[in-house]
Amino acid sequence: MVRQNYLPRIVDSKLVEYLKVFGAVCIEGPKWCGKTWTASFHSNSQVFIGDPSGNFQIRRLAEMSPSLVLEGEPPRLIDEWQEVPPIWDAVRYKVDTSPDKGLFILTGSATPNHKGILHSGAGRIGKLRMHTMSLFESGDSSGNVSLEELCRGKLKPMLTGDVALGHLTRLIVRGGWPGVIHLPAEQASLVAKEYLRAIVDDDVFRMDGIRRNSTKMLLLLHSLARNESTTTSNKTLKNDIKDTDNEDIDVVTVAEYLDIFERLFLTDNIPPFSTSVRSSVRVKQSVKRHFCDPSIACSLLNLTPTMLVNDLETLDLLFEALCERDLKIYAESFGGNLYHYQDYKNREIDAIVEMPDGQWCAFEIKLGANQIDAAAQSLLTIKKEIEDDPKGKPPSILCVLCGMSNAAYQRPDGVFVVPITALKN
Repeated sequence: MVRQNYLPRIVDSKLVEYLKVFGAVCIEGPKWCGKTWTASFHSNSQVFIGDPSGNFQIRRLAEMSPSLVLEGEPPRLIDEWQEVPPIWDAVRYKVDTSPDKGLFILTGSATPNHKGILHSGAGRIGKLRMHTMSLFESGDSSGNVSLEELCRGKLKPMLTGDVALGHLTRLIVRGGWPGVIHLPAEQASLVAKEYLRAIVDDDVFRMDGIRRNSTKMLLLLHSLARNESTTTSNKTLKNDIKDTDNEDIDVVTVAEYLDIFERLFLTDNIPPFSTSVRSSVRVKQSVKRHFCDPSIACSLLNLTPTMLVNDLETLDLLFEALCERDLKIYAESFGGNLYHYQDYKNREIDAIVEMPDGQWCAFEIKLGANQIDAAAQSLLTIKKEIEDDPKGKPPSILCVLCGMSNAAYQRPDGVFVVPITALKN
């Protein structure tokens, strides 16, 4: 790898920290999100299990004796280790027999089943999740506002510049794939199409050697795209396929395919938030549906930037997906977690960042500046109801994350307003 051409990633600092703590670090995430490039930047030797040279000689050697691919200057990168699952136990054993840290960096774009893996690696192999690029990493956010500082109630008011609607739609369609961030959205969107083709035609089979119905798999993917950024149930997905595509699929198959998509890091759902609210209000326990990148949904729905401008309802949902992708990346960098809130009183909070100390911050996501007032009022109403509940624990800050605002500031009612194009970790 040519290190001088490396684009820094937010996960870099955490990887450096983990290499000081663990004998090995495993970087997981979707294909083509930059795992190999990042791991190579931090390694001193590499082996690529998927290298087709010599009729996949490296993989065949690893299958015969996994220890053969472990020799090299540390940290040693072992790319796509999951193609030969016994490598995991070989690395774990090597780490156990050495007092040194940072011996190996493993990368994987799929979570294999446990066949062939005898030990979890807990305490020996640290795991890091990598995502496609956030707007700050791709150079599309100024980074003038730190999410971590914001969640602690610190924000310096500033003008951030106007953002055109067409620019936001191009960012959504283009996605955060490192290899295409400098290409026009129409060309960059081809990556998402090829990504999906590779998943359905190849990666699903390579996980466990089982052939599945690719037609039904694509139908489910299209349904997920139509239900992006919603809390749609598995049963509703099944019904959506029947109503929209005039095809049927049973709920068991839906659950099986959703598990596969998750193991391939194709989906990246947001879990519900409830425990830290400590409220008597019953909360819904549905995940919010997301692909690993909003460009995937655009590809499945054949959306262009121009089409998105003319379909504001879909644009709102995909803009929400873009913002929540970035919030998750930024929050994970400082030990935070991302959730959503939805209760049986029909109250919702688009995104919640839970801090390492247990404090939580509430975010409403709105595309236009004309929606800020209503979003702020919604947040204030929910906060007051939680404060009035004896068991409630209110959010520490409230924020409207906006697409087309030209300033970052705090309103007189205490609600922060921040453009997504000014945010960083």
